Amino acid sequence: MSTLTDEDVGKVLRDIEGEELGVVTAVEGNTAWVDPDPGIGDAVLAALGWSAKDEDDYTVDGELVDTVTNEEVRVDADL
Repeated sequence: MSTLTDEDVGKVLRDIEGEELGVVTAVEGNTAWVDPDPGIGDAVLAALGWSAKDEDDYTVDGELVDTVTNEEVRVDADL
C-alpha cells in the first residue's frame, strides 16, 4: 500500500497488468478520483493540477495502490 497525495494528480493509473485505467484528477484523504476517459486537454490540465473531479470519475482507495512513481500510480489489482 502507498499513500496518495496531491502530487499524484495528473498521473496515469495502471492496473497490475500495466493497462491504463485513466488519469488521477483529485486526491482526498487516501482516495484517488480517476477520469477513465480523459481527453488530451483533460490530461494536460490534470498534470498541471488544474482539474477537478466530476460525475464520470471513479474512486480508487489507497489500500489498492501498490506503487507510485513520477509518472504513474499502479494498483495491485485488476480493476
